[in-house]
Amino acid sequence: MAMDGRETRALLPKLKKTVVLVGMMGAGKSAVGRALATQLHVPFRDSDTEIEKAANMSIAEIFARDGEPFFRRKESQVIARLLEARPAVLSTGGGAYMAEENRRLITEKGVAVWLDADLPVLWGRVRHKDSRPLLRTPDPQATLAELFARRVPVYALADVAVKSEQGLSVEAMARRVVDTLLTRPDVLEEEKS
Repeated sequence: MAMDGRETRALLPKLKKTVVLVGMMGAGKSAVGRALATQLHVPFRDSDTEIEKAANMSIAEIFARDGEPFFRRKESQVIARLLEARPAVLSTGGGAYMAEENRRLITEKGVAVWLDADLPVLWGRVRHKDSRPLLRTPDPQATLAELFARRVPVYALADVAVKSEQGLSVEAMARRVVDTLLTRPDVLEEEKS
C-alpha cells in the first residue's frame, strides 16, 4: 500500500490470445502452463486432462483401448473447443502440434509457444514415468529420440520458441515465456491497472 492508503499496483499483462504450449513430453508444458497462467491471471487448461475427463479414463487407457488415431481425433476436437474460450494458457499433448489442422487452428485463434528442451533434458524428466504410452516400448530412450527427430522440425514452425533448460525453476521458465510474449503486442501487452 502507498503511504496515502491507496494500493500501489505493478503493471499487469493483458493477454489478447490463448497461449498454446507445444513441445515434447517432458518439456514442462503442464507445469510451466500452470505457473504462466498464474503470472498472467488467466485460466489454465490442459488438453490431455480435458480428454481424460470426457472419456473418464487415462490417456494410456484411451491409447490401449481405442488406439492413437482415435485419441488424435478427440485431441483435435478438444483443442478446437478450448480455443473458442476466452484467452487462457493451454497445454497440449506432445503430438498435438503434429496435426496440420491443429497448427492451423492454433495459429488462427492463439499463439503457439514451443518449449524447446534438448533430448538429454527430456529423457531425464520422463525416464521414470510410466504414464507415457508412446514410451512403452522395449527401448524407450530410442523411441524418445525418434519422436524428437520427427517432431522438432514441426515444433520449429511455432510462432515463438522458448528454451527449456535443466535447473531452471518452473516459475523462472514461465517468466521467460512472459518476457518473450511481451515482444508480441498482438498477444500480450502491459497495461496499468
